[in-house]
Amino acid sequence: MFDLHVILIFSKRGDSVDEHKETIEIKEFDSLICKKEYEDNRKRYISEEQFNSIIAIIEELSTVEDGANVLDFLSITWRKNIGKVITLKNFVGLIQLPKRCSIQVLPKIDLACGDCEDNRKTKEIFISMIRSMKDFQGKAFNKAFLAADRMNLYEVFISMYLQGVRSVVQKGLKSSYLLKEDNLRFYKGKLLVNNHIKNNFTHKERFYVVFDEFQINRPENRLIKATLLELRMRTTSLLNSREIRQLLAAFEGVEPSVNYENDFAKTIIDRNTKDYVELLQWSKIFLMKKSFTMFSGIVNARAILFPMEKVFESYVAREISKVFTVKDGWCVLTQNEEKYLFTEPKKKFGLRPDIVLKNSSKVVIMDTKWKRLNIKEHNYGISTEDMYQMYVYSKSYETRFIWLLYPQVKDLKNTKIYYKTFDDTEIRAFFVNLEHIKTSIAELKRIVESHIQSPV
Repeated sequence: MFDLHVILIFSKRGDSVDEHKETIEIKEFDSLICKKEYEDNRKRYISEEQFNSIIAIIEELSTVEDGANVLDFLSITWRKNIGKVITLKNFVGLIQLPKRCSIQVLPKIDLACGDCEDNRKTKEIFISMIRSMKDFQGKAFNKAFLAADRMNLYEVFISMYLQGVRSVVQKGLKSSYLLKEDNLRFYKGKLLVNNHIKNNFTHKERFYVVFDEFQINRPENRLIKATLLELRMRTTSLLNSREIRQLLAAFEGVEPSVNYENDFAKTIIDRNTKDYVELLQWSKIFLMKKSFTMFSGIVNARAILFPMEKVFESYVAREISKVFTVKDGWCVLTQNEEKYLFTEPKKKFGLRPDIVLKNSSKVVIMDTKWKRLNIKEHNYGISTEDMYQMYVYSKSYETRFIWLLYPQVKDLKNTKIYYKTFDDTEIRAFFVNLEHIKTSIAELKRIVESHIQSPV
């Protein structure tokens, strides 16, 4: 599991990638090639230099033992006439390459009327999905970055971070008592006798003391200031640059961190600093020191990639929480961990359904699956393992009502998928329309409520 659901690639030297000039867009599960004549809607042509840069990343980082394997989201295959082909898996986000090039990987979403050449609608939906993730929840985007035709993901991530910093600044930077030594003209705190004698033998008017001072120069603020200074060098956006300059004024009394590892170790997260949690996670990403899944390489490139199943899970859960309300008698639990597969002699193998809905005496289990079902596949492509998992949920939560939530695909738009076991457990599939998410979840609620009142 990833705390941030983010995979990072970065330079071991911490070198800065050149400001991007060219942006290449591609969808998850599509491929990159360096032979123009074989380009189609599933294979995107890039220059040989760009292609070799990605090959270098894969070949170097696939040998790294620590962290996740780069082959989990980028793979190399060989095809007749084409040669090497790079295929992207179910990760979306941004890969920045040397020579002013970046690759934006977008989700594959079925839209009612298709999408325009610049994938404007897909990008708008994708940004909404990213915003739903718990690490970005409640963040307000600068409207300039919602212009999908000009969207640059790295600048969007910077903008999101700056919005979080702005929120913390508006609430007031957290201060704390820090131990400080000084040679003062007045007595304060505790006298350090040895230092006092050493420094003040001829200065009877001074006192060498140690005391607590309430100040904002604490590790959390130092790390944020260091991040702002780093982003000031990286951003190519005038809007982001202006926002950074304004925010740095609020950190005037803070020294930027110079030892990231040491300051991260000193951070204290409690109820007073809960607003810092998210910012510090992203400071680790932008400062390129510590990360949740780390690759250490010499390749001058970096990437921020999100596993699409986590993005989909978060997006759907957020919308369900909005629609299945307490006012209507619903309690919504996400990533619930109250049940275990085994209870004797100890509780073992925790169960974690994505969504648990409770209404009066009824319990409904929902699990999101970022998978494009296919009418031509056996059981539409629903895996046996997923069905076993759903059946275990039904027994553990003592409910008949189980739902698998998939993204909508055109060929199955009006298809009803329903299975019933020998003991009346019912497993149903629902296709979430990402283009009209609010309407789609409202329809899911109508079906669920009708179903639990008079199950077929």
